[in-house]
Amino acid sequence: MLLVIDVGNTQTVIGLYENDLEAGNGAGDGLLDHWRIATDADRTADEHAVIVRDLLESAGFTFNVDQVALCAGVPKVLASLRQMISRHSDKEPVVIEPGVRTGMPILYDNPKEVGADRIANAVAAYDLYGGPTVVVDFGTGNNFDVISENGEFLGGAIAPGIEISLEALFGRAAALGAIELVEPRNVIGKSTVESLQSGAVYGFTAQIDGMVDRFRSELGSCTVVATGGLAHLIAPISETIEYVEPFLTLHGLRLVYNRNQETN
Repeated sequence: MLLVIDVGNTQTVIGLYENDLEAGNGAGDGLLDHWRIATDADRTADEHAVIVRDLLESAGFTFNVDQVALCAGVPKVLASLRQMISRHSDKEPVVIEPGVRTGMPILYDNPKEVGADRIANAVAAYDLYGGPTVVVDFGTGNNFDVISENGEFLGGAIAPGIEISLEALFGRAAALGAIELVEPRNVIGKSTVESLQSGAVYGFTAQIDGMVDRFRSELGSCTVVATGGLAHLIAPISETIEYVEPFLTLHGLRLVYNRNQETN
C-alpha cells in the first residue's frame, strides 16, 4: 500500500492507495481511505506519527511508512514528516522537489518556484485528460495550472482563495460577521448575509470563468478540471469547469511515486 500526503498551508490531506494503477484510471481508483487534518507547522515528528498511526488503525489499516509520496508547501512540516518516516522506515519517501522524476517538463522561468502541489495536480490532470488542460485548485489560494497539449507545465496564475479573502474582509469590516459559505437564493442579495454569499460564490465563479476564457484565448480549446475543498461549491454554477476531481493531488503523488520506482 502507498501512503500519500499533501501538505497545504491550511490543511493536510492524507490518502492510502492500493497503488494498482492497472485497476482503473480514475484519481480515486484504488484509494482505500483518505483523511483531512489541520496543517500545524509546530507539530513534531512524533506527533505526526501518532496522528497518522491513529488514522490508519481506526480505519483498520496497519501503520506502515515504507511506501510514501509527499508534496508540501510548508517546509517545517515537510521536515517533520521526513523525520517521522526515517524513524519508522529504512526507505526514503518520494518527495516532489527538484531532482525527482515527474515526467512533466516545467516551462517556468525558474522551475524551482513551482509549488509541489501544482506539479502533482498537473501530472494527474494530464494523465486523466491529456492536454491542453487547465487545473483550478481551490485552496488557501486559487491556483490555475496550465498544461500544454504535449504535457508541459506552462505556468498559470495564483489568486487569493475564497475563505482567506472572506477572513480578510471580516477582519477589516467590523459590521460584517462570518457566514455559511453556500449558494444564496439570489444573485442580488436581500440581506447582508446573502450579499456576502453572492459576492463570494458568484464573484469567485466569475473570476474562474474569466481567467479560463483568457487562458483559452492563448491556448485555444482546453479541458478544465477543478479540485480542492470548495470545488464542489463553484463547479455546478461555473460555465467553464468540466470535471471535478477531489483526489487529483493524491493521484499525482501516486503517479510520481511509481515513476520514480521505475528508475530504480
